[in-house]
Amino acid sequence: MSSTSEALIKNLLDRSLALAALLVASPLLLLCSLAIAGFLGAPVLFAQTRPGLHGRPFKMYKFRTMTDAREPSGELKPDAERLTRFGRWLRATSLDELPELFNVLKGDMSLVGPRPLLMEYLPLYSPEQARRHEVKPGITGWAQVNGRNAISWDDKFRLDVWYVDHQSLALDMKILLLTVLRLVQRHGVSHPGHETMPKFAGASREQR
Repeated sequence: MSSTSEALIKNLLDRSLALAALLVASPLLLLCSLAIAGFLGAPVLFAQTRPGLHGRPFKMYKFRTMTDAREPSGELKPDAERLTRFGRWLRATSLDELPELFNVLKGDMSLVGPRPLLMEYLPLYSPEQARRHEVKPGITGWAQVNGRNAISWDDKFRLDVWYVDHQSLALDMKILLLTVLRLVQRHGVSHPGHETMPKFAGASREQR
């Protein structure tokens, strides 16, 4: 099968499975929305600009997990202080990621691919690390099923680039199945000493 044909099939599968997942999960989406509105208030969704294919920006949607608590200066408090107990549970179960299925339907994301990170990281990558943007970002990926947030940034990017070089429909199916297993295990939700991951400080001089 040619790479073009496989890409077309991947796109069709992405949108078909995302639509099916949204229909099946619609009661859960409603319950999460009501719970977030009750615990955190409006808005229920959190939208943030992230880099997509070739680094092009798009709006990624997630369920809100943090309050808008601010310092006396008006600046937002650190994430660890704004993350609620309910928000931690949403993150641990990955339910906060469900709205990203709408991004898959829009074509901004794939079900499987490197996770979309922050726009501010784009100039910090080495040329090799930046190759993670050669494919669409995903809701889950090779790095997520091989350590998620418990591994280092270097390992995460190495696994992302490995996926770029070895992507196939069979690998995607394997990652989706492993994702279900990791969600049940709640494996790698946070990096030691952090709520999720520490901020990426940039590639080393040797990597650049």
